[in-house]
Amino acid sequence: MNSPRGMRAWSFVRLLGSALILAAVVHQLIITVTNALEATTPHGSHLPTVLANFASFFTIESNLSAVVALLLAGLWGLRAAEGEREPRGLAILLACASTYMITTGIVYNTLLRGIELPQGATVTWANEMMHLIGPLLLLADVLVAPGRGPLRKRTVAVIAAFPVLWAVYTLVRGPLVTSPATGLHYWYPYPFLNPNQPGGYPLVAVYIAGIAVVVLAIGSGVVWISRRRNRSRATAD
Repeated sequence: MNSPRGMRAWSFVRLLGSALILAAVVHQLIITVTNALEATTPHGSHLPTVLANFASFFTIESNLSAVVALLLAGLWGLRAAEGEREPRGLAILLACASTYMITTGIVYNTLLRGIELPQGATVTWANEMMHLIGPLLLLADVLVAPGRGPLRKRTVAVIAAFPVLWAVYTLVRGPLVTSPATGLHYWYPYPFLNPNQPGGYPLVAVYIAGIAVVVLAIGSGVVWISRRRNRSRATAD
């Protein structure tokens, strides 16, 4: 995989993955906007709120980060010289995107997979791309992508920064937004973040703490694997 041919092959995999993930996000956005335009209630048809809500899902944000990271990494790989390692900024971006996507896959498939959504609200193939196939691709990228350099341990703090900011943003914004689907005077992207459910804020805090542990564990694993792979490569050389 570390040969020039392997680098080019994986670069095409990255570019294809970036395109498919972007197509999934765009297709889901089109359906979401279409539903809003066809809504008959003021709250359901309020397009600025609908668009802001769409962009507020961690799934969407993690997938868009994957689109950018895979695109840049794919283009870099097509131009990279033999044995060249990824630039540090690109490596950190890939580590962040990989952590967020793997977290998205784990959280969705353990907490949200069985929750019914309104008919026509979710595009099935896009849902699977964003919550299953995309995360698996980013996991594979961590494990086998050529050109990966060792990440510093402090990278875990960089990885954790965005999820912390997203959680704060979500809890602050939630009670300020009218739900387009129900007209209730609050909106949260995921039911486990809704303090109006049984358990209230204490249960939400438990979920957030649990997800924080998952993010830190995955981020630490991504960093450890990068360092481990480079130690193994150095030993082989």
